[in-house]
Amino acid sequence: MALQQVFESVKQASRKLNLLSEDKVEKVLQDLAKKAVEATDNILAENQKDLQRMDAGDPKFDRLQLTRERVESIAADIRNVASLPSPLGKVLAERKLENGLELKKVSVPLGVIGVIYEARPNVTFDVFSLCLRSGNALLLKGGSDAKDSNTAIVKLIHEVLESNGVDRNIVQLLPPDREATHEMLHAVGYVDIIIPRGSQGLINYVRENSKVPVIETGAGIVHTYFDEFADLEKGKEIIVNAKTRRVSVCNALDCLVINKNRVQDLTEIGKGLAQKEVDIYADAPAYEVLKGSYPEEKLHQATDKHFGTEFLSLKMSVKTVADLDEAIEHINKYSSQHSEAIISENEANVDLFLKAVDAAAVYANASTAFTDGAQFGLGAEIGISTQKLHARGPMALDELTSYKWIVKGNGQVRA
Repeated sequence: MALQQVFESVKQASRKLNLLSEDKVEKVLQDLAKKAVEATDNILAENQKDLQRMDAGDPKFDRLQLTRERVESIAADIRNVASLPSPLGKVLAERKLENGLELKKVSVPLGVIGVIYEARPNVTFDVFSLCLRSGNALLLKGGSDAKDSNTAIVKLIHEVLESNGVDRNIVQLLPPDREATHEMLHAVGYVDIIIPRGSQGLINYVRENSKVPVIETGAGIVHTYFDEFADLEKGKEIIVNAKTRRVSVCNALDCLVINKNRVQDLTEIGKGLAQKEVDIYADAPAYEVLKGSYPEEKLHQATDKHFGTEFLSLKMSVKTVADLDEAIEHINKYSSQHSEAIISENEANVDLFLKAVDAAAVYANASTAFTDGAQFGLGAEIGISTQKLHARGPMALDELTSYKWIVKGNGQVRA
């Protein structure tokens, strides 16, 4: 099927979606969760084909890899989305004018959502479940690195849709080539919004070349500030978790910013990081403290390029600052406005940090690993928006809707 025909078929299918009953939507999602677990062997076999084409040392390898546990987790997320109330048809505002007109502002689907993503086959399941629950049709443009995984997953989704009597064209997977990307970015009139998920390079390319509106998600240059008044025991746990829980995700810690009066605590903080074999790129004061206590082969002197870098691996930088103001200045300079944190027992410093740092999620005394739709109680997410128009932070069901005004009258005309 030519791409133009694909776009037309998805657009047509989208117009029927909000006519599906909530019971039907829930059944499709419950069936998909069940079938995904039953098809685990096949999904993993197809995923293995993709993994064999990628260097295991590539930061994207972990994102690409599926396991039985990850498929089970994906299925649990799908069931969770199925159990959530529909975001559609909510009355957001209503009023009656002096002339008798009755106005209601009601939530509706965005329409057709295009998602461009790299090496993340779990996204195929996640975005489909969220889009179906929010009444949106879906165009998927995965990368060649996850071609076999995505194909197997979309085939499974189509089987579940057809068995439930739902038009399979509500979700289509485009070929994993540049031409398909170009065509989607120019599919004005067919695609209502495009969401890129992946590297900063991918996001920049989509933003600069798309004629369809774009919501930027994904890139996370994440900092944690260890304040003069930080609790060391809390801080050690938070820093190690934020850096090492899962290094290839966008909420992982990239730069530890530390107050100069607490720089000696790096010796203790470094113990947990050394156990996880983290490479540290430290500025001069931090390097002097860590030299001799941190594994020599894992300790490096930082250069300018190590600040403002999303590592997506077991690497992090350390920046020493004079005070809270300098910490905020450094973070706002290098932040991608994703997730930032402070560790401090000083309430005034915490309050200032939370107000002054410009990011979608700002933390006090907690790991940035929690920036996640499921962790926020949203069921799942289609991405973490780092912009300020329409949505910010984890985008789930409510963020996949727009609204329209419904106006009822009784013969009123305007003078």
